[in-house]
Amino acid sequence: MTDDAAPSPESGPADPAPPPGGMRIFMQVLVNTAVANITTSFLWFALTFWAYLETRSVLATGIIGGVYMLLIAAFGMLFGTVVDRHRKHRVMVLSAFVTLVAFLISGALWVALGESTVADLGGVWFWVFSGIILAGAVVENLRNIALSTTVTLLVPTERHANANGLVGTVQGVAFMVTSVFSGLAIGLLGMGWTLVIALVLTAAALIHLLFLRIPEEVPESTGEKRPLVDLRGSVRAVAAVSGLFALILFSTLNNLIGGVYMALMDPYGLELFPVEVWGIVLGVTATGFIIGGGLIAKFGLGRNPIRTMLLFAVAMGALGALFTIREWWWLYALGIWLYMCLIPVIEASEQTVIQKVVPFRTQGRVFGFAQAFEASAAPVTAFLIAPIAQFWIIPYMDSDEGSQNWAWLLGEGNARGIALVFLFAGLIMIALSLLAFTTKAYRTLSAEFAGQTESVPVAEAPDAPMKPGVSDAPVAPERSAG
Repeated sequence: MTDDAAPSPESGPADPAPPPGGMRIFMQVLVNTAVANITTSFLWFALTFWAYLETRSVLATGIIGGVYMLLIAAFGMLFGTVVDRHRKHRVMVLSAFVTLVAFLISGALWVALGESTVADLGGVWFWVFSGIILAGAVVENLRNIALSTTVTLLVPTERHANANGLVGTVQGVAFMVTSVFSGLAIGLLGMGWTLVIALVLTAAALIHLLFLRIPEEVPESTGEKRPLVDLRGSVRAVAAVSGLFALILFSTLNNLIGGVYMALMDPYGLELFPVEVWGIVLGVTATGFIIGGGLIAKFGLGRNPIRTMLLFAVAMGALGALFTIREWWWLYALGIWLYMCLIPVIEASEQTVIQKVVPFRTQGRVFGFAQAFEASAAPVTAFLIAPIAQFWIIPYMDSDEGSQNWAWLLGEGNARGIALVFLFAGLIMIALSLLAFTTKAYRTLSAEFAGQTESVPVAEAPDAPMKPGVSDAPVAPERSAG
């Protein structure tokens, strides 16, 4: 097997210039990915809203959210291996096609079985239906990994942080649009018509993607039999950069508290707002995504993105501890908005570091490894928190004893049990983030990033030759790629 360890920055050739019109091509890919993300998020949010309203069970939403993140973790390294071995355009087309097929199957089940059968929490078809939708949403992450590598392929090094900020902005737009329309769709149209909308948009994004062209060299096959999941290559690529594994651990801090939010944020919001209003609240607060991503696109992440990431992780923990300290709708909405402002900073910091210190030919595996590792944290917390909250914390806080013991801190209301979980999750995140500043890995990776003036070579690594070729067709220097 070819050694996938990254060459040192000094040993490789200079970073080749992006193709003519590379930024324009990247923007078209970004917009297409945005439409696909909007569609999958629309159906994913709608499924979560619908499941809670039909069952009134935080256990159900916690299991659905936990399984989603567990699947992302399980397939992260497989997706990364696929991205590295194939041209990015073909990977994106494959992802879109599989998602479309999954949504078609779920729609067929809905028509064949009817809502009453599918909505039965105690029946197998509820979980089959939800699982197929989850599978389609999970495969969408394949193209997100590919998108991260196209930043290196198409965008000049000095604009990587800005491009990652644009990705965060697009994610914010997607979250805003899907939050509003998912709630409205479930409240006004129901799950059946929501499925129809998702199918139409998924098909439209796939058709548009077929007409895009991404200039890229063809990864050369060694002729040897290679494993389906290149675990060894993924580990080698991560280990080749000092402190890179610590960066992934730092990013995991965000996912630890993310698992708590995944299980309990929607139930808390649906206790405060009707489903239609809750969707609008999420949509409005998602402007934080746009603002955070836009600020990164304009100003970058500073000289040390790792330090920036940890500082913002501390701020996230503080928000998580305080935004449900009282059962005030405006406090909850403001806290979510501020939280959304911080998410793009965390994500863009990690991506910018990886794009600079990891060779392009192994970036897919590194991003996949990071996704697998980080995503595994959320289902752990979701699976733990959902049943604990459902069967112990919420009943305890509803009792006279719990109310008397915690009313001085959390006030009174119907969702004080969820507020107690948020409080302790936020405090734990603050402690872990501050502890990360004291580690040797933080200092090592910070020095590694500061000493790297350019990205590592995109192509022509000594142990992995590439042969010329482009994805489907060349792109003329002065013509639109679409």
